[in-house]
Amino acid sequence: MSGAAKRLIPLFDRILIKKFEAVSKTKGGIVLPEKAQDKVLQGTVVAVGQGARLQDGSFAAPTIKVGDKVLLPEYGGTKVNVEDNAEYQIFRESDIIAKVE
Repeated sequence: MSGAAKRLIPLFDRILIKKFEAVSKTKGGIVLPEKAQDKVLQGTVVAVGQGARLQDGSFAAPTIKVGDKVLLPEYGGTKVNVEDNAEYQIFRESDIIAKVE
């Protein structure tokens, strides 16, 4: 994790994710145009908030940990650009579809 991403700590039930790179070249070496590339719907968890706040003021521990590979929804999330030109997205824990083992 880069230094700028270490300083970006999500709050409550939000999760900071770095999406995987889109495949831009086939196994045979053919370069794919941007329109032909599939959307990337997987990523790696970079940082996790403390969890959702419950009625009594305590926090529910998140089920996702740093380093988990997750399946993301096609739409949603908030794009965040940090100073090292890396692009991250912030999702709520409830928006994440699944963990990938």
